[in-house]
Amino acid sequence: MKTTPLLLALALAAPAHADEGEWTGQVTPYLWGSALGGTLTPFTGAPTVSINKSFSEVLEDSDGAFFISGFARRDRLVLLADFSTSSSSKEGRVPPGVPAEGKLEQSSLTLAAGWRVMDEERFTIDLLAGLRRWDIDAQVDVPLVGVSRSPGLTFTDPLVAARANIALSPKWSLLGYVDAGVGGSGSDSTYQWLATLNYQPGERWVFSGGVRVLSLDYRDGGTRLDARLAGPLLGASWRF
Repeated sequence: MKTTPLLLALALAAPAHADEGEWTGQVTPYLWGSALGGTLTPFTGAPTVSINKSFSEVLEDSDGAFFISGFARRDRLVLLADFSTSSSSKEGRVPPGVPAEGKLEQSSLTLAAGWRVMDEERFTIDLLAGLRRWDIDAQVDVPLVGVSRSPGLTFTDPLVAARANIALSPKWSLLGYVDAGVGGSGSDSTYQWLATLNYQPGERWVFSGGVRVLSLDYRDGGTRLDARLAGPLLGASWRF
């Protein structure tokens, strides 16, 4: 399995500033070196797979991944978007030692809007609400017993979020972000948080590093997915 995610990430880093009434924004491709822990039951009657992988193991099983975020602001109105997609596969054995292969593909899109409730010279706070849509396909093949299943999951989580930025100097800042699913209309529960240290050498670019944690608990019929991803992240934001 590979990074789900989540999530929104480094587009949250180092907010862009604009003159009153003008739009400002940034686009951020990013990397997330997450370790993975949790359990997966792809369908009714399937064995529950326990997952506990370091980042190096996650990277070894990866078939590809792409992550990008965007952030925009006008006066106190803030907008946020994040898209991620990843695919991974793994060969192994299921009881009683039968060869099997599994593959997981996931995409997520997060859209949120909010209001800058505090806008001081060196400290800002944004409150947001939005949606995170998940598309997950989990394929299990056990050729010797003729089992091949590809259950697909599509669900949407409403969420609320808070984002705070502290300016340490003209070039350095700290950022904290947290969100949580509400209403239980998609997953049973989901949340994430991140913290980054940001460096802005000039007007257009911001470089960020920090840590991110994402948790997802989904249960529907015989399908169970309980996952927690955590690890360092790096990104480069282009501001406009």
